[in-house]
Amino acid sequence: MTAGRVAIIGGGIAGLAAAYRLRQADGGLALTLVEADTRLGGKIRTERMEGLVIEAGPDSFLASKPAAAALCEVLGLGDRIVSTTRESGGTTILHRGRLEPLPEGITMLVPTKVRPLLRSRLLSTRGKLRMATEYFRRPRLDDGDESIASFVRRRFGEEVYAHMAQPLLSGIYSGDAEQLSLLATFPRLRETELRYGSLIRGMLAQRRAAPPPPPAGSQPRGAFLSLRGGLGELIDALVDSLDGIDWRVGVAAVAVEPVDGGWIVHLADGSAIAADAVLLATPAWATADLVAGIDEELAELLRGIPYVSTATISLAYRREDVGQVGVGRGFVIPRIEGRELTAVTWASSKFPHRAPEDLVLLRAFVGSAGREEAVDLSDDQLLDLVRRELREILGLEATPVLTYIHRWHRAMPQYILGHLERVEAIDRRLEQHPGLLLLGAAYRGVGIPDCIVSGERAAARALAYLAGAAEPSRQPQ
Repeated sequence: MTAGRVAIIGGGIAGLAAAYRLRQADGGLALTLVEADTRLGGKIRTERMEGLVIEAGPDSFLASKPAAAALCEVLGLGDRIVSTTRESGGTTILHRGRLEPLPEGITMLVPTKVRPLLRSRLLSTRGKLRMATEYFRRPRLDDGDESIASFVRRRFGEEVYAHMAQPLLSGIYSGDAEQLSLLATFPRLRETELRYGSLIRGMLAQRRAAPPPPPAGSQPRGAFLSLRGGLGELIDALVDSLDGIDWRVGVAAVAVEPVDGGWIVHLADGSAIAADAVLLATPAWATADLVAGIDEELAELLRGIPYVSTATISLAYRREDVGQVGVGRGFVIPRIEGRELTAVTWASSKFPHRAPEDLVLLRAFVGSAGREEAVDLSDDQLLDLVRRELREILGLEATPVLTYIHRWHRAMPQYILGHLERVEAIDRRLEQHPGLLLLGAAYRGVGIPDCIVSGERAAARALAYLAGAAEPSRQPQ
């Protein structure tokens, strides 16, 4: 066992995953977790009211990235995992004021079926022909990065970018596709281009090599997973599993200071924590403030990671008041449509157990890079905006029986061009500060599985450091 003290600053999923990994690896470690908010979980926040399960932040995680499902399993939540329902349907896109389905057979923008594409009204005949010519277009062979917008235009043309790629790809990051780095966000697209020469050719080859479908009657998991009672169940299970933790919730860390081969974490209430290793699971801008006193160059690198503010607006309706409007998964909205809404999800159709039978639950999103003003409207103004756009798009005149608004200020990191080089530069600066580790959504992935992996890797590095470190640091006077 490794003697020592570890301080984790930030109680979101990355910090909690790190704490869990540390506690499982070494029950003798003295662990302190500091969270400025009065609740743990970071952006994962589930509210339960009047039989509704309302997600204020993310509502799912990718099945293709196994870290989240694996953590649920070891925490005893395996039987709580749910997939998107069959009734939720596929992706729909607002196109010139009408909702149009994404053509069947399109995966990550790549068409693999001809007839659904030809029938689609998302693209003009010219746009469809331009998309099809991607099969014959040569790849760019240099190893430089480019924006998502540049890549899609180069491979598929302007129409595919404006009407499909922009809302589908950049919407994940609430970002500006003209600025988001392809290699930092969707590196597999670039890898496929280089390996096969064409995304269409690559996707067809991968489909031919894919394993056979599961036998009839089996229940394979879908692409998106959640928990029966909402993602908050994962946070609750993590917290309950963490015995012997010194919880400092509701107090912010204000600075970290190297002392005698270890670290002192100064808190806003005037207290201090001695640690041999410190894991900073805070947003990059907050981490910059914590380390500014010891490394201004590191702080400037961290401040260079931009953040975007967003808001989620949940509205519950009587089923009898919405009829067929409340059927399906929801839709995304391209910027070219000129709306404040960026996406709408029928949460009660997307996952089971989200609402009583007589209610339907809708979740609307506002806020993206360059379009954050709506986030700071008053509650009444924001609800009026959302209801007006829902009325214009869906013809939804019904009055909601319950509404819930949550704003996420400076919450979504933007992986803009140069992000990977910035992260490498941050890693080089950290080499000057043994025992100080950074983790979370700011660096190598914003999804829940990415953050879990970030926390587990930081914990593993902390354990390796402690195993070779000298005597534990002294308590602060």
